[in-house]
Amino acid sequence: MSDNRKYSIWFLTGSQNLYGQDAIKEVQANSEQIVKRMNESGSVQQSIEFKGVMKTSDEIRKTLLQANAYDQCAGVITWMHTFSPAKMWIAGLKQLGKPLLHFHTQYHKEVPWESIDMDFMNINQSAHGDREFGFITEKLNIPRKIITGHWDDEDVLQRIGKWMNVAAAHAEGQHLKIARFGGIMRNVAVTEGDKVEAEVKFGWKVHAHGIGEIVDEIGQLREEDLASTLEEYESRYKISKQVKEEQWEAVKEQAKIEVALEHFLEKNNYQALTTNFEDLNGMKQLPGLAIQRLMEKGYGFGGEGDWKTAGLVRIMKIISGNKKTSFMEDYTYHWKKGEESIIGSHMLEVCPTIAGEGEQQEIQVNPLTMGGKEDPSRLVFKGMAGEAVNAAVIDLGERFRLVVNKVNAIENHESMPHLPVATIIWQPTPSMEVSTESWITAGGAHHTCLSFEIDAEDLKDYAEMVNIECAVIDEETRVNSFKDQLRSMSGYWKMNV
Repeated sequence: MSDNRKYSIWFLTGSQNLYGQDAIKEVQANSEQIVKRMNESGSVQQSIEFKGVMKTSDEIRKTLLQANAYDQCAGVITWMHTFSPAKMWIAGLKQLGKPLLHFHTQYHKEVPWESIDMDFMNINQSAHGDREFGFITEKLNIPRKIITGHWDDEDVLQRIGKWMNVAAAHAEGQHLKIARFGGIMRNVAVTEGDKVEAEVKFGWKVHAHGIGEIVDEIGQLREEDLASTLEEYESRYKISKQVKEEQWEAVKEQAKIEVALEHFLEKNNYQALTTNFEDLNGMKQLPGLAIQRLMEKGYGFGGEGDWKTAGLVRIMKIISGNKKTSFMEDYTYHWKKGEESIIGSHMLEVCPTIAGEGEQQEIQVNPLTMGGKEDPSRLVFKGMAGEAVNAAVIDLGERFRLVVNKVNAIENHESMPHLPVATIIWQPTPSMEVSTESWITAGGAHHTCLSFEIDAEDLKDYAEMVNIECAVIDEETRVNSFKDQLRSMSGYWKMNV
């Protein structure tokens, strides 16, 4: 699934007319060089467009209103090359509706000790001008990201590139449509939520569809519609002789579900979906392999009608470039001293993008003890190792909270022959006890999105852009102080949402 929108970030340089036209020309040339360097960096995926040197309040206001109106503008970067009186920025900043990155840099890298004079000082006043700009954004309570460092340093450009990916995901989120096939799993609390408020906050549109619509799509398929999908199964995955000879119809059924679902989603412009094993009327199997393959293509997914997680998976797939990111669930614990860890999985639906390096994915057909349908086919594999984040969105009634845990996935050397599902094992940070106590204290859900490609800073940036609370559990977390942090955040967000 390819994104159908390409985004750019607008770059605005702050100055003023006080310094004369020669100075403005120099500021402009320096800015153009910086933007060129940023666009040529491999760390920046989206394009950056230089929109000029801002010298008056009217220029700023009109430019930022244009940014609001241009759908392909995902955000704005500002930099004060000279001193730019902050009152000029008030009218524009009050209107700005796009994410803002305040880039605190300067054109020169080293002070030219032998030649420095007052002309040089007047032109190169970023240390002065950015503090003025920082004051006005704080006074106006403007959400923004602040990145400091020299524009030619690759580590600085990497941070900017990561923020730009989040901004693009935020922009894409304004168009995100989630299809719910069936309702929420009965009597489950955490998967419920306010869909109207979700559209207000995130831009996500959540629409319900009967499972019969997919049954109808399946009924209209011909053998030739499945041919390329089945050929891909055979070429990409390990398939046993028994499955090919005795259970191939079960595999073909998942191919039908995959093709039908993808056709429905594309036809109706959906980028995420949910299913529910309690609502499968007319279906032969619970979608398993089909969902795994759709996630691999970039679709967001949530089990048991969990549309919040489906939306989060889609957002995190955009941020990650659809790399190493999956729907997940904390399934069971390993409490052996010194090896404390969590086995993550789901009934069937784990994205192959988190499969271990060199891991051969196998299509298997096995019973599923819930749902009351035929044995479904699924991809079975062991997940990769490495640092990751595990995140969940919860609805607390008056506000949303994003809960994030930094984790370390480990190699699974156990065979688990009687657990025919995709699995991954991780050790939560800072420890099993502190992590789980903190997660439960925060109300974190059992459905999550696990990603090896993005980090907690990316998710905090996203929470800032959509103006929701974010609680991070990491190496520094202590249970009592985390409780105090949640209480403080609750007070802040109740007053400011």
